[in-house]
Amino acid sequence: MTSSEQVLQVRGIVKTYGGVRALDSVSLSLTSGEVHCLAGENGSGKSTLIKIISGVERPDSGEIVIGGESHAHTTPSGAIAAGVQVIYQDFSLFPNLTAAENIAMLSELADRRKLSSRRRIRAAAEAIVADLGLHIDLDADVADLSVADRQLIAICRALVGEARVLIMDEPTTALTHSEVQRLFAIVRRLQERGVAVVFVSHKLDEVLAISQHVTVLRNGAVVASGPAGEYTARSIAKSMTGRDVSEERLVDDLSTGGDPLLVVEDLGREGAFSDASFSLARGEILGITGLLGSGRSEIAEALFGVAPADTGTITVNGTERRIRSIADGVNAGFGYVPEDRLTQGLFLDKSIADNMVASSLDKYRSKTLLLDRGRISRSMADLFSRLRIKAPNVQAPVRSLSGGNAQRVVIAKWLDRKPSVLMLNGPTVGVDIGSKEEIFAILRAQASEGMGIIVISDDIPELVSSCHRVLIVRAGRIVSEIAGDEIEVDNIQKRMTA
Repeated sequence: MTSSEQVLQVRGIVKTYGGVRALDSVSLSLTSGEVHCLAGENGSGKSTLIKIISGVERPDSGEIVIGGESHAHTTPSGAIAAGVQVIYQDFSLFPNLTAAENIAMLSELADRRKLSSRRRIRAAAEAIVADLGLHIDLDADVADLSVADRQLIAICRALVGEARVLIMDEPTTALTHSEVQRLFAIVRRLQERGVAVVFVSHKLDEVLAISQHVTVLRNGAVVASGPAGEYTARSIAKSMTGRDVSEERLVDDLSTGGDPLLVVEDLGREGAFSDASFSLARGEILGITGLLGSGRSEIAEALFGVAPADTGTITVNGTERRIRSIADGVNAGFGYVPEDRLTQGLFLDKSIADNMVASSLDKYRSKTLLLDRGRISRSMADLFSRLRIKAPNVQAPVRSLSGGNAQRVVIAKWLDRKPSVLMLNGPTVGVDIGSKEEIFAILRAQASEGMGIIVISDDIPELVSSCHRVLIVRAGRIVSEIAGDEIEVDNIQKRMTA
């Protein structure tokens, strides 16, 4: 296979849903050994194009050419047989099966085996995990593993097969810097074997580090395409959004004086973190960062009552609060947007309105304990409009939303309750750059009204642009606090890995 051989082409693909054109004459080609970035905001058509290439959806018109064979459409099994593998953003794993079983499942099915062998499954899983240089408990059920490990399992599963085209939809979302570099090393080895990779990511610096070609979709059409060397992160962002995207610090100076909104002293949980002490002012946006496993998420989970602390004190609005459960956390004035919004933050089969009202039903009850449906409807319509959720109406199912809009629904759920402190864990994971800006604009607006905001994230540029202070967590301890002019990307990264 030569480096110039075309392994995949899509020509003039059109797809319409209910009169709305999701893809408008989209064309794309991949050569063997090429990493091709597919960029675009949520709702731009990226996911629809991936589903058509992988056979999940049928195009209204156009042509798909895989390995020189032309198709009006394909099927999932046909695409896999032709060498097309997809790592979807939602992982599509079996939570009740082990990591090893999930990794080897597709290859077992592809070989049409009637009986599975644990020894064979284990050997296949061990081989790919060793190849990637990962450390995963292959005997653990996927339901018990972290988001990062689940994403790594999805990557391993896709790479077990002999793929000619590998589509990675946000593959680095939950990976640390070192894990991303290991993934990139694997991608480069795949390139050497002639595998073409479609790399879909909102992390534009990563895109430029790994890709040879860039294609940008906006409103279902290709608006830019060319060699990666001709683009910068800023120019890609402008093509995606149609406007210049600011990279400057966007937070206003805090007013000094007054008692702190939140005081945390010597908080700890055995095996997770210890001696966590910090404060949060009214109107402040506080960032907490660290490498995966540093204890950054566990601190927030202790404040909210997901996994209560063993030691220390938590004082909110001048009152010490004992938080032993989620109910205690909510009653103390905390709201929490979890890292995995799909499984922990949303009722996917319920409507937008049902999700937004889920945490604040009590405030809509009358003296007879009946719900005031009219008041609920007015409040949900107001939140829907204020957070600019892109959907037909508040009755649309959450499952139908893009990542950025789904995240706004989770945020709306807590804003309706008006917590004193809103904590967000990975608030823009899987969210496009335009939606990131809008989500942080919402958070800045809430902070300006006196709410305290805590952002747990490893997206250093977004912390730099939007936080008044940043705490660095390493090995379960807060090891550094950065404020003012010291809040810079290089400074934060150095302190995270010191």
